[in-house]
Amino acid sequence: MQKLHPTCFVLKSLFAQKAWANDELFSALASADTTANAEVFHNAVRVLNHVFVVDSIFQAHLKGEAHSFEATNTKETPTRQSLWADVQALDSWFKRYVDSLSPKALHEQLAFRFTDGDLGSMSREEMLMHVITHGGYHRGAAGQILRGAGIAPPRDLYTRYLHMSEPSRRG
Repeated sequence: MQKLHPTCFVLKSLFAQKAWANDELFSALASADTTANAEVFHNAVRVLNHVFVVDSIFQAHLKGEAHSFEATNTKETPTRQSLWADVQALDSWFKRYVDSLSPKALHEQLAFRFTDGDLGSMSREEMLMHVITHGGYHRGAAGQILRGAGIAPPRDLYTRYLHMSEPSRRG
């Protein structure tokens, strides 16, 4: 059995936590009274759609493919259900992708074009960390938006995920 490089191990854990945190947040959204809190609900979905679009853009960069996005959000707001299905599929892709990477591939520099047309270059590892930190930031913002509607946001904590997914860590 191949021993995982420490970076690969941490990235695997972080992408598993990202999928778990998305599940928690979308479940909280599903419990929202969308009629009474239509604007709040819409704003939370817009934030989460932005995360999905940016994740999709970086997926394309990692694959060396073009993407169709002209901005970091879409003009139309998807339904919560369709966005959730898309997010789940993309989270699964990222988990499989991280599982497939070698330490050498993590450090490979990739050139790409930002949505504003500027050129950029990042390593695969940097791109993956951007996806993690960007999503965490915006899940927190969406949680605060939900708090405005009286919905307690989930506790999106890496430590909480670790203790829930590996109860033996609680000693």
